[in-house]
Amino acid sequence: MDTLVIVSSEKVTDILDYTILIPAIEKSLAEFSKRTGVIQPVRNVVLIPESEGFLGCMPVYSREDDILATKIVSFFPQNKDVSTHHAVILVFCAHTGIPKALLDGDVITAKRTAATSAVATKYLVNGKPDVLALLGSGVQARSHVAALCELFTFKEIRIWNHRFDGAVKLAKEIGLNCAACRDVSEAVKNADVIVTVTSAKDPVLRLDWVKPGAHINAVGACRPDWSEIDADLMKSAVVYVDSREGAIKESGDIILSQAEIYAEIGEVILGTREAMRKKTTVFKSLGMAIEDGIAAKLVINKLGIQ
Repeated sequence: MDTLVIVSSEKVTDILDYTILIPAIEKSLAEFSKRTGVIQPVRNVVLIPESEGFLGCMPVYSREDDILATKIVSFFPQNKDVSTHHAVILVFCAHTGIPKALLDGDVITAKRTAATSAVATKYLVNGKPDVLALLGSGVQARSHVAALCELFTFKEIRIWNHRFDGAVKLAKEIGLNCAACRDVSEAVKNADVIVTVTSAKDPVLRLDWVKPGAHINAVGACRPDWSEIDADLMKSAVVYVDSREGAIKESGDIILSQAEIYAEIGEVILGTREAMRKKTTVFKSLGMAIEDGIAAKLVINKLGIQ
């Protein structure tokens, strides 16, 4: 076996720019929804009851993109002084099965998740969005601001976090036209785009607070028994997902509310399902291995790893 190349988070950060990542993710979402060239089982998860965490394995093969890879990711929501998510991505030669590179998966996970939300927003947002609301102030909140601001120019950004000081800190980092809010209702009032990236187990976003026609990227609540969005909002909105199979198995927002899935975002990109821009839309993102594989390939190609 050839020497396995180790790619650090610093290298991934330097290489993986949203200008190349967002279009690549858009293409991969469409390829996945064709159901012809991407082989990707639903994430296999080992639950860790003592910590309410899990260890997940996410393999993928893409014929179109010549990708064979797997991500191993841990989620420990009770972590205090370290991140709740940790991941590595192992990339193989798609023709020989020889391992080629082991990449830090934390940065890739943060960036590809935000890039996916940016793609969904591009297709589902109603007109030109002026107000962005973020519920949460962690890694995913930061990556989502960066990705969404790559495609849109917001006049106002509002942030709510269950700890107000976290919202204040992020608002200061973002700077101009950004404010920390003490209440969710204040943060999302008349917002055009709402991003939920919390660690909440129970709903924090309610129907009465959301203006009709808003677009919501629902990113947290990654367990089947957790939810960020109340059932009334889920049932009244047009719901899009990254993967039907994944959402039905893993999304508490969908499982607990019994909301109907209208389409995968890849189907909208392909033009086989409609973008209901005038209606309130929810894009439920759980993350897919093809997103990790595409992002990892962008990095190793830039590094010249054969």
